[in-house]
Amino acid sequence: MAKESANGEQKITRPPPTPSPLRFSKFFQANLRILVTGGAGFIGSHLVDKLMENEKHEVIVVDNFFTGSKDNLRKWIGHPRFELIRHDVTQPLLVEVDQIYHLACPASPIFYKYNPVKTIKTNVIGTLNMLGLAKRVGARILLTSTSEVYGDPLEHPQKEEYWGNVNPIGVRSCYDEGKRVAETLMFDYHRQHGIEIRIARIFNTYGPRMNIDDGRVVSNFIAQALRGEPLTVQAPGTQTRSFCFVSDMVDGLIRLMEGDNTGPINLGNPGEFTMMELAETVKELIDPNVPLKTVENTPDDPRQRKPDISKAKELLGWEPKITLREGLPLMEDDFRLRLGVPKKTNK
Repeated sequence: MAKESANGEQKITRPPPTPSPLRFSKFFQANLRILVTGGAGFIGSHLVDKLMENEKHEVIVVDNFFTGSKDNLRKWIGHPRFELIRHDVTQPLLVEVDQIYHLACPASPIFYKYNPVKTIKTNVIGTLNMLGLAKRVGARILLTSTSEVYGDPLEHPQKEEYWGNVNPIGVRSCYDEGKRVAETLMFDYHRQHGIEIRIARIFNTYGPRMNIDDGRVVSNFIAQALRGEPLTVQAPGTQTRSFCFVSDMVDGLIRLMEGDNTGPINLGNPGEFTMMELAETVKELIDPNVPLKTVENTPDDPRQRKPDISKAKELLGWEPKITLREGLPLMEDDFRLRLGVPKKTNK
């Protein structure tokens, strides 16, 4: 059906296709079958844990294990409501599902710079494939976009209405511009085919199961401190980030999926810290004797990053609960276990 917008453009809107007829069977249990792409990764595996707590959910995880790990999902392997498929989202996938959480994409500069062409293929072709699946089966789809769509922002804090300041030809562009195109595809499928979409713009997230050597600042500092190495602070050290604990992030994603708003909606912790402040906090927490070392910065590194989460508060009733000082010890315990570093003893 075509509708004319205020500026005279024809806008095509269609209702989403109906789900499987089984949904309307009186014998059918009201389970949701949920697909999580990238579900073996850091945020994805925590999301799977939360979804599996609901006994009416069946969860299918798709992952090519480029950055994810089966170890993150070991508690669910063999569970009757859980399925794990080794699959690359740049290839079509044929499954019957009701919801799709589309997280598949390397999110750390070390990984996405390693194979930038693959990264942009994952963002563009992978998102096209997931939208095609959503269109075929009538599923609602949530894209985990990123605060990187704002680039090196000229607005602070960043609101969803801000269009960003992104370098389209830089070393990070495969990720930044890839996510921007993914958002475009989501809205085009929504407008043209009536697909139910949700878009979350995720800001820096940390917690247990992060890859230890993935190049992201929190995992870097904690791993370095536990190994007794200098904490490498990228110059000038005054650049800021906001850090959201993973359980808060998962809660925000589920609220967005289950709500009525397409987004995009910022999900992150508005508490803002300089890199030097973060390094000092980690040092105080783990080992006051480790030195700080200033190193050269990477190209296109944003100077400031802080979400405006007014929409998340108003539309989702969501805001983070766990502070950085509460969350870092939980991540420290996980890293100690994986690195084989004994726990501190109180003298």
